[in-house]
Amino acid sequence: MKKLHLVLLVLIAISIAVLISFTNTTSTYDTIETAKEKPGKFVHLMAKLDKSAPIEYDALNNPNYLSFTAVDSLGASVKVIYHSAKPDNLEMSEKIVLKGKYKEGQFECEEIQTKCPSKYKEAEAQGKTHPGSIADPRTNGSTQ
Repeated sequence: MKKLHLVLLVLIAISIAVLISFTNTTSTYDTIETAKEKPGKFVHLMAKLDKSAPIEYDALNNPNYLSFTAVDSLGASVKVIYHSAKPDNLEMSEKIVLKGKYKEGQFECEEIQTKCPSKYKEAEAQGKTHPGSIADPRTNGSTQ
């Protein structure tokens, strides 16, 4: 074999290894039912806060304990335990992304990301445009 062929084979092997490592680190959102089928495995849940269920959080006595109920898009619910401070906008969020593991009948959450409603929804409802919209001179000033 020529040296060029060996170099190409090594580059191809490295490329395949990089692609495989990326597929292992990417994740999709699981439902509560699929998380229950994978107990102890790290998953991402997309859910909503169940506002009819109580939120247990006492910032004075135990600021590193938060408990609430989450409901996914299929209607399944699960008790969530989070051992950190409560996110400020938890109650206002439209959706929450919960990263953690399902264990012993509850979801042990390691990280919470809140997805709040856009601050521009009200402006759009009033006919105002998003500040990022730029007038296109080719269309006589209308936005893109």
